[in-house]
Amino acid sequence: MMVFMRKEWLSIASVWLLVAVGALYVIMNLEQGDAIRSFGVLAAGSLALVSLVHLFSSHSEGIVRRLIFSAGGAYAILAVAGLYILLLG
Repeated sequence: MMVFMRKEWLSIASVWLLVAVGALYVIMNLEQGDAIRSFGVLAAGSLALVSLVHLFSSHSEGIVRRLIFSAGGAYAILAVAGLYILLLG
């Protein structure tokens, strides 16, 4: 099986996907000031989501690595979205 298709990467990618969808929704529906504030809410929500996903996972091996990858990727997505909003306005 491919490395990317492991179960741990599926949970990491699902968090990234939800954060990206949330960022796109915010960019398309809110004004610049509200969007920047909403990214803070998305960041906090992604951290809570990461914790919940890994709390209910069946194995604890490598949990710190998965938390770092999930949260780091989510923050990188929000950083790119924030830069887009700032450069757009």
